[in-house]
Amino acid sequence: MKLKDSQTYLNLARAYAAECSARTRYEFVEYGLRYNGFEALAQIVDTIAYQEFNHARMLYTQIQGASNSQIENIDVNAGFPFKEKWNMEENLLLLAEDENDEAEAYVEFTRVAEEEGFKDIANLFRMIGEVEVRHKELFLNLHEQFKNKTLYKKDKETMWICPNCGHVYFGEEAWEKCPLCGAEQGVCQVKLPEELICW
Repeated sequence: MKLKDSQTYLNLARAYAAECSARTRYEFVEYGLRYNGFEALAQIVDTIAYQEFNHARMLYTQIQGASNSQIENIDVNAGFPFKEKWNMEENLLLLAEDENDEAEAYVEFTRVAEEEGFKDIANLFRMIGEVEVRHKELFLNLHEQFKNKTLYKKDKETMWICPNCGHVYFGEEAWEKCPLCGAEQGVCQVKLPEELICW
């Protein structure tokens, strides 16, 4: 079976559209976080948005490889969420839900690609799906920290670094304003469990 005649081809297009949509929604959330003074948190979301861009790029490359000529259009039927609004705490939870939905879709896309004999594409779907699961766990962790007000408050002494001037402070809670340059607390790096760091 040729890729262009397969369900896998349509799934590539659906996955591409979903990754593009996710990237844009994440940029909206990133903008809102920056606007509200959560610079470091916005940088994390921006990094995940960039990873979604690269997922789309890899899927696009697979689609382009299916034809020797320009592909004018691929008609696909797919739904896309429009849940995120201006509530920063809720948005982190909604991003986790979006990542979970994507991960579940990749499980099905992988199964179909394997059945249709496209092992390389099945592997691509599988690996992207694994990243989406990690993204989900990251967003759940950030949501919990945001909700519990522990982004900048820990149970033990922690090293807080101002990325603007390099000032280092050790304590259970990050400074409200950097004592050296006056930067707001929201620029401090958010502490994450090592297994959730995606960069």
